[in-house]
Formats: sequence, structure tokens, C-alpha cells
Amino acid sequence: MLTVAKLTKRFGKNTAVDAASFSVDQPKMIGIIGASGAGKSTLLRMLNRLTDATEGDITFDGRSIIGLKGGEKRTWQSECSMIFQQFNLVPRLDVVSNVLHGTLNRRSTLATMFNLFPTEDIHAAIEILDRLGIGEHAAKRAEALSGGQQQRVAIARALMQDPKIILADEPIASLDPMNAQIVMDTLRRIHEEDGRMVIANLHTLDTARRYCDRVIGMRMGRIVFDGTPAQLTTGVARDIYGADETFSEAATSTSIEALQPQFA
Repeated sequence: MLTVAKLTKRFGKNTAVDAASFSVDQPKMIGIIGASGAGKSTLLRMLNRLTDATEGDITFDGRSIIGLKGGEKRTWQSECSMIFQQFNLVPRLDVVSNVLHGTLNRRSTLATMFNLFPTEDIHAAIEILDRLGIGEHAAKRAEALSGGQQQRVAIARALMQDPKIILADEPIASLDPMNAQIVMDTLRRIHEEDGRMVIANLHTLDTARRYCDRVIGMRMGRIVFDGTPAQLTTGVARDIYGADETFSEAATSTSIEALQPQFA
């Protein structure tokens, strides 16, 4: 399905992602972990083509993605939808309109200008909101919702594109633990029920272990681990985060933020 081959991104003299390679032969839920600055977000942005790669290739179902332009690129960005940490909603618009913005890539310029949506799309958006447990908020402004609810609206917007891959860039980093669990449960359910591939940058080792079928660890732009959650041992975590010998088994079940002083 998805093959990433020696994918590299340089910003001037700095290399954000360094020859990253991995392949996924069937839909899985994959977690990408690593300290801040490891290259996780840049990797996802290259997969979605929000950022162009310096070198390397991305193929999906045998089709090269790296050189797509114009309409073909926009089609790929619908097939490989992106969810962001800060939700990227339009705060003053109602929830259902935010979800319907997931269809912009396939609508005419005129329809986009006047915010005109087909009835069947409106019904589909409400059904998705119902599925995610926030249907009763469809008519509210997005800014009136909690952070966890807004992130579920962002997930609903992604689902409106009927994507084959969902990329989630730190989807729970700004949420409290209860809402973080709801969002991760939602992504896992979408993966299992729809058979969609989900690739998520995650801030906690516990989250990767609990929700993911596969974990990729990055350090200084390189992939240094690629395996199952069971293989994510204390030693492996030390290699990923560069912690010293004080890194303990207890620390591997805490948030990355809590570990940051050890990496200074």
C-alpha cells in the first residue's frame, strides 16, 4: 500500500528528516514517537504533500505521490487527510459547515464562494457527527465547543473526504486526559470499523502502546525504531529519546513533556 523510500527534507543546512524509509502493506494504526524536533511533523507534512521533499519517494498502491501537481495533488490530499493539534477549524462557523469544508477539493469555485453544499453532503456530515457523538452540536459555532469536541469535528471533516489514510499530527497534545482518551478511542474505532490507515504523531509512550499496532521512533530526523508496541522497551525508548542511565521503566509510561528535563 504505502512505501516511503529514503524520504529527506532539508531546510538550508538543517536536515529535518534524514532518509526515512518504511512500508505498510495493509491498513494499520501507526504511532510515530520522538522528542520535539525529531522530524515527526515534517514527515507527516511530506506524506500529505503540504511540504515538498528534498529527496526520496512516496508511493501508494504503486503510484508515486512525490511529483503530483495541481488537481492530482489535491486529490491525494483528500485521500490522505490531515488532522492538526490546533484543530484548524473556522471558529465563527457552525460545526456542520466546518465538517462540510472537507468537501472543498471537489466543489466548484462558485459553490465555495457562496458556501453552497448539496443536501446529500449535509446529511452525510450530520451522520458523521452523530457517529462521533457530537451530532447535537451541529448547529453551534465551533468556538463554543470544548477542545476535545473541536478535535472530533476536525476528525469528522477529515472523514468527509472519505480518505484512505488519516494523518494526525499530535492530535491530543493540547487536550486534557479525558478528552485525549475520547479522541484516541475515536481514531482507533475509525481504523477498526472503516479499515482506514491511521498514522499519528504521539506525545506519550503509553498512548502508542495502548492504541497502535506499530510504532515508529524518530531521533534527529532518522527512524531509529520500527516495531510493535511490545518491542518498545525501556532500552528502545532510551535510544529514541537519548535519555541517560536515569531513564527508568516508570519514565517510559509518562508523557514526553515530563521527560524533557532529561534531554536538556
